[in-house]
Amino acid sequence: MTKKPSLIGGACIIASVCVGAGMLGLPSAGAGSWTIWSILAITLTMAVMTVSGWLLLEAFKHYDLSVSFNTVTLDMLGSKVNIFNNLTVYFVGGILLYAYTTSFGLILQGSLGIDSKLASVLFVFIASSLVWHSTRAVDRISIMLIATMILTFVFGVFGLTVHIDTASLFDTINQQGQYAKYSMALLPIALTSFGYHHSVASMRAYYKEERKAKYAILGGTLIALTLYIIWVLSIFGNLPRGSFGPIIAQDGNVDVLLKALGDVVESQKIAQAINAFSMAAIVSSFIGVGLGVFDYLADLFKFDQSKAGRTKTWAVTFMPPLVLSLFFPFGFILAIGYAGAAATVWTCIIPALLVLKSRQKNIHLPNKSGQNFVVGGGKFVPYFILLFGVATALFHILTMLDMLPVFKG
Repeated sequence: MTKKPSLIGGACIIASVCVGAGMLGLPSAGAGSWTIWSILAITLTMAVMTVSGWLLLEAFKHYDLSVSFNTVTLDMLGSKVNIFNNLTVYFVGGILLYAYTTSFGLILQGSLGIDSKLASVLFVFIASSLVWHSTRAVDRISIMLIATMILTFVFGVFGLTVHIDTASLFDTINQQGQYAKYSMALLPIALTSFGYHHSVASMRAYYKEERKAKYAILGGTLIALTLYIIWVLSIFGNLPRGSFGPIIAQDGNVDVLLKALGDVVESQKIAQAINAFSMAAIVSSFIGVGLGVFDYLADLFKFDQSKAGRTKTWAVTFMPPLVLSLFFPFGFILAIGYAGAAATVWTCIIPALLVLKSRQKNIHLPNKSGQNFVVGGGKFVPYFILLFGVATALFHILTMLDMLPVFKG
């Protein structure tokens, strides 16, 4: 008798996809909006992104369990929309893999003195081998990584929380501080921090039904949200708002943030725990994002599940980001900001369009999983998700054009 996959395993996969970008990007990206407005923006984004994942599950329900984003979008929205969607999915997955690869190399160079490029190469080949092996291997290692993150997070963050300065946390020194206007620029980074949607098809195939996949998604995003809020409170309670100027000037590179944090942490063990947590977050997100992109490209290029087929999928998934990381490294926040703008297409806009089309086209067709899975809220929900996605992409474009306020420390 085959053991059924656990909800905690799936939730850990979803959480692991999210937490790398969020943990490492949100403090620098949220420095302008600071504590209250950052938490509000992150929580709103979590709710929207959870529901948009459920919309995908509803859109997929009339298709075989092995189907992916590519096949469903092509069938429902046509080849032109599908090509554009494919480009944005690969761009976001690729740029996140690129950002994690670069960041991991820089962290190892700073902590162990290993050449960053050599560290990046070793990291990619070791971590990606788990994705090449199987989804269950990713499940198992994700649980281990989440456990490692929890232990190092508890130890490291406990050391930070006992030293939280409320004057820093609420920026009471800066009496004329403005925060709300900077939250618009935070939304693309927050959206990237919950960008698990390329893994929705993998979750549905893993559980062989929509309802369990729904709860795994909710569990994963709740884990990520909880970690984000505790992390933001800990960072902002220890690093004053003005200290983020040099970090932002370096495009929010993770090694610069960790060095700044290490300078204000009295205990070396706490600083090491925070470094270990950051590395575990990068590894977990790398393999989580890698799994989603791997399955997506396997379906797109019709590579089979043989060793040779999986090796081809591995090459197109992991080699381009590694090569770009070695030759063209640039800032972490800059990278995930672009990822967030592009991700609005397949995390908000396409899911909303798919479910609206699905309800119109397939209302009388039987569900492949045997469930009648429908997201509540009628048409309001997909239209709200659609509007949120368009607004977030627009905020990023306006920020790049210096037409929205950008905090520089």
